[in-house]
Parts: sequence; C-alpha cells; structure tokens
Amino acid sequence: MYLATLMLLGSGELGREFAIAAKRLGCRVIACDRYDDAPAMQVSDAREVFSMLDGAALRRAVEKHRPDHIVPEIEAIDTDMLATLESEGWHVVPSAKAVQLTMNRDGIRDFAAHKLGLITSRYIFAESREQAIAADVGLPAVVKPVMSSSGKGQSVARTEAELGTAFDYAVANMRGDRPRVIVEEFIDFDYEITLLTVATRDGVRFCAPIGHHQESGDYRTSWQPAEMDAGVLKSAEEQAEKVVTALGGYGLFGVEFFIAGQGDQARAIFSELSPRPHDTGMVTLIGQSPNEFELHLRAILGLPIGEIASAGAAASAVILAERESHNFDYEGIAEAMRDGADIRLFAKPETLPKRRMGVALALGSDVDEARQRAIAAAGAVRITDLD
Repeated sequence: MYLATLMLLGSGELGREFAIAAKRLGCRVIACDRYDDAPAMQVSDAREVFSMLDGAALRRAVEKHRPDHIVPEIEAIDTDMLATLESEGWHVVPSAKAVQLTMNRDGIRDFAAHKLGLITSRYIFAESREQAIAADVGLPAVVKPVMSSSGKGQSVARTEAELGTAFDYAVANMRGDRPRVIVEEFIDFDYEITLLTVATRDGVRFCAPIGHHQESGDYRTSWQPAEMDAGVLKSAEEQAEKVVTALGGYGLFGVEFFIAGQGDQARAIFSELSPRPHDTGMVTLIGQSPNEFELHLRAILGLPIGEIASAGAAASAVILAERESHNFDYEGIAEAMRDGADIRLFAKPETLPKRRMGVALALGSDVDEARQRAIAAAGAVRITDLD
C-alpha cells in the first residue's frame, strides 16, 4: 500500500516540507515532536508526542510503527538510542554515526579537523567559565553551545570578560543537558555559503551554492546561486564530499563554509554540517527542481536523482513573529504575493519572539532582484495578535 514508512524525529517546517514530498511519493509518514500539532504532524499519517531526548519513548514509538527509515530533523535527540536501534537492524538516516557526530558541534568539528584534515577555524571546547576565559583562539571569538539550533546561545566576545558572559549565555540557551560550549576564532569572512550535498547510491551530487545572511546566528535571507570563484567552489565540494562520504549513509547534507580572502588567497573554511535538509535551503523550493526535500527523500529511498535543474536566480526571506501569542492571524498575504512571490506559512500553533513562522520565496533577473522581492514580500506579511 505504501512505498515506505518514514518516522520523522522533529516535525518543524523542514519536516513539514519533507513530509509533503514523501506523501507525494506514496509514503507513510509518522511525525514525532515534543509538542502536539507541530507543522509536519498536520500533513502526516500519524503522530507521536514525546521528547526526542527520551530514549525509552523513542524506542516505544519505533517498535509501535516499525518504520523503514528513521529520519532525524532536529539536533536534540537521544543519539545513543539511535545507535542502539541501528545495531538492531533499524535504518537511521543517513546513519547513526552521522547523527551522533553532527548533533553536537564538538563531535563534527573534531572529526572534520583532526580525522579528515578539513580547513577549519581555531577552536577549543569549554565546560566552565574559567576554561572559556582561558581559551587561546584570539579575540574577538565566537562562543556557542555544542548543541543548539538557529543560532540559539551564540554570541561574539571581544574581551576576556565577555568570554565569561558569553559562556553563561551559551549554556542558558543550549539544547540538551551538556554544559559545554565551543569557543572559536572569529573568521573575518567575505561571505558564507551552504553547499547542499547529496550522498546517493550513484555517488555524491551537489546543488548550486547558497549564499545567506544571518542575524544573531539565525538565517534571515538566502539566495541561489551564490556567486563565487570556481576554484574555491571546487575546494568546498571536495571537502564536502570527503566529510559526507566518511559519515556514511545516503541523504542530503547541508554543509556550511566561510569564504575568506580574495583571488588566489580565497579559502573555503568548513564551519558546520547538518545531515538533513537545511533551513537556508528553503530557497530551493522555488530555485531548483528537485528541491532539497525531494533530493533527501530520493537519496534515502535509493531512487534516481536525475538532473538538478535551476529555475534561475532565487531567494528566500523569513517571516518572523514579534511576540508570544496563542491566538493570532496573518494579514498582507495578497500584498506579499502581488509581485509574483510565493508564501509558505508553517502553521505553527503559537508565536514566540523571533520565531520563524513562514518564508517568502521569489525569482528575479539576478540574485539582487530576487532578494529584494523576497524581502519585500516577507515584510508585507503581518502577524496580528487576536487576544
């Protein structure tokens, strides 16, 4: 009856788009998250509500639904339980090793720098204020939790005193129960990219590089293709292929790089990796076919990828909430779409300050025009509190 049964661990906006792609291919989708009525749950066949850090609850859900593929969508998961389940024959996407190493910044950074020899910034890990203050990576330094998402807990310290404050902020905003942060050299980069890298049965494929702008460590706009030197792009592709191959398994990886320097001095510096669709990759919903969610699904199921066709210059811009509300409405959608932009609302049940509630997508004659259209469309959408 179904092509495959997929269990999503985390059911936010990325999971929602993945679930839509899976349903179009006739898959059965079980959406799991810590709260009910999460975005992916609304378009799935069944749902389970529990903390992904609760290994016993995770096992019960797997044994109840018996998925063909367990598909993590968030960072905060009991990765030891995933490894145990994989050892028992359950398929974890792309692999339990990949999830364990990438769900924590310390794991993937050490793996990339010391095991694979990728180009990275200088860094140390700190488990106390004293260790953070003593970090010898130079100032300013970036401080962030080893487990977090969307920039939560990230800040820049410009003095030794600020290193202690940054440590406290990182620990207060981390996910999980590990009071551990990464203190890394501040890279004076020219720009940063996400290189969507697809590990398939037929080899590794790449999407056109995606440029993005962040505020407080969280993405606000992204665009595709990012203009960059061919040699630097080749270096990024070689590093990305090296790391995803070493991690093992099939699926789409969001590999982030800082691009620093000009001309012959330009370098692609490995930053982070997500073993799943990436938030900046939402631009692919309008900019390419198959989009990143369809690519992830096809790779997982062992289906052909085919040509990754570009629709031209494309951009995305996030729609943010300003305050907390449990009773709200959207205005300005018609105005936002008047210039040809597409609006995707995530249908989250509540708003929070700076929470992503949707995304505007636009094409243009060039990247600058696409960005202007996407930003204007996102700005036209208003979230009104009905209380």
